[in-house]
Amino acid sequence: MSEQTLNQTAKSEYAQLSPAVQSWADGVWNKIEQKVGRTSRRIGVSCPHASVNGVYDDMRVSWWTAGFWPGILWHLAADGGHSELKAIAEQCEERLDEPLNALAVHHDSGFIWLLSSVANYRITGSERSKERGLMAASQLASRFNLKGNYIRAWHDTQTVNRAGWSIIDTMMNLPLLYWASETTNDPRFRHIAAAHAETVLKHFMRPDGSSYHILRFDPETGELVGADAGQGHAENSAWARGSAWTIYGMLLSYQYTGNEEFLIGSKRAAHFFLANLPEDYVPHWDFRAPRNADTPRDTSAAACAACGLIELADCLPEGEGQMYLEAAARLIRALDEQYGAWDREDEEGLILSGTSNLPGGVHIDTPLIYGDYFFVEAVSKLRGSKRRFW
Repeated sequence: MSEQTLNQTAKSEYAQLSPAVQSWADGVWNKIEQKVGRTSRRIGVSCPHASVNGVYDDMRVSWWTAGFWPGILWHLAADGGHSELKAIAEQCEERLDEPLNALAVHHDSGFIWLLSSVANYRITGSERSKERGLMAASQLASRFNLKGNYIRAWHDTQTVNRAGWSIIDTMMNLPLLYWASETTNDPRFRHIAAAHAETVLKHFMRPDGSSYHILRFDPETGELVGADAGQGHAENSAWARGSAWTIYGMLLSYQYTGNEEFLIGSKRAAHFFLANLPEDYVPHWDFRAPRNADTPRDTSAAACAACGLIELADCLPEGEGQMYLEAAARLIRALDEQYGAWDREDEEGLILSGTSNLPGGVHIDTPLIYGDYFFVEAVSKLRGSKRRFW
């Protein structure tokens, strides 16, 4: 998908929302603008991850969530001016030079630099931002294992060699490589991204459309060794956010390559996700985890999945695309009506009840910056925005 196409892709002539839903989306956008306008004065130039007692934390600049806050700001700034939000986003991006110049880019570099530097470049044409994006893409490409056709996740610890580890999250980072290919007219970045996506189809995705979180390969031979539960309930469970990464990530790989297998993979993941939703349309943190009244939800999974479903709708013919678009609208409306924190002065997050890492006991039942980001992106798309950051 070319840069021009990314910025000018219109919604499908077939998949259309009713005037009532479009009016609702406009109303939600106004609430987003008002709340982010207030909270940005306190959050400022920082790297939030999770809301702790109603206040967003500030992680190190190399943390994987460092791009989501500037991503939110760029959506708002590009839509309605907001010069003060643009200035904050640009200052956040400048701070990211620290890990970039230290060669500390990891498998989640797409989350960081697509939503900061690449977003800036697409909106303003900043050459410095383009250079940052290309530097990050080059470092991401260096993590590719030729024998196993996968991008390595994480670094080693003192006790664990992770050279053969790969995770489903990386699907959402591949667009940084696709973008780099188009920007430099160098197909090598695209080849790496597509090869990783093919490995996800072959090894990560199960026949029912669910996905593993972590797979381990022999880094010397590329042979698949095993799987780990990661942030899911168990090795063979179905971590909800991982399913959302698969829906959206596969669809993005299809948009950039035209490979129909990626489109089919996205649809398989979407069918699994939608078929396993509870009645209120907001997923629990793992579709196969034991469930009771206290089982936490993950609103971030719903928001990310909705973004993927909207894009999926635009790639499909009449009828089929409409189904995915309407499903996305139901997901976002459920988040707004059941989990929106619009009137809470004691809460900086937009959407409540995200689950970061339940097995690790980290940030459970609280707003997460990536949940807020994908919610903002989805509402923007439901209003008809043609803007694409991935």
